[in-house]
Amino acid sequence: MPLYKTIKVSSKTNIYVWKIEESYDELLRQIRLNELSLKRLNGMKSELHQRGFLSIRHLLKIAGYSDFDLYYNSYGKPLLKDDTCISISHSYQYSAIILSDQDVGIDIEKNRKMIEKIQYKFVNTERDSLSDEDLSRQLTIIWGAKEAMYKIYPYGGLSFKNNIAISPFLFADKKSKGNVTFGNWNKNYNIYFSFLEDGFSLVYALPLL
Repeated sequence: MPLYKTIKVSSKTNIYVWKIEESYDELLRQIRLNELSLKRLNGMKSELHQRGFLSIRHLLKIAGYSDFDLYYNSYGKPLLKDDTCISISHSYQYSAIILSDQDVGIDIEKNRKMIEKIQYKFVNTERDSLSDEDLSRQLTIIWGAKEAMYKIYPYGGLSFKNNIAISPFLFADKKSKGNVTFGNWNKNYNIYFSFLEDGFSLVYALPLL
């Protein structure tokens, strides 16, 4: 299955989502990769990760780019040569990119019960707003929001628990607010989320202007 969903957030911000159903060979056959990407691809031990990696390149192609337009800074943040802001995520059978004229972040997560056991690693002020009803999905949104904001910060080294926060939210609203505080960096974000098939959540962060 090719493009699964497109979300037009604004005139200059778009999200592309792929549902990965093709084989590794099918995905590889239709795109060109630069030497560094080929090296990364061949070094991946999991075919699932390889297919996720390749599906991202297909999304770039749909958006009018190629693997040759994409590079990474020394902290692993993806960048495009024309200075369009990009964020990337893939999880199991889904992948996504967000493109914008602003710094943005995106994350796809599979809702899994095991997240309840590790919540102490990333939940801080959010703890007071949690309820027992559908706890794993609440935690997945919190993790996804923090991951999306983490991806915006260009230098790495943030603590999900101590440097990134998300305000209380309701599933029905599909939005919240977030904040990243680290050194001289203190920025606020609009957080949006939606639910995909197969128990996956899509979360993205936009600067609060």
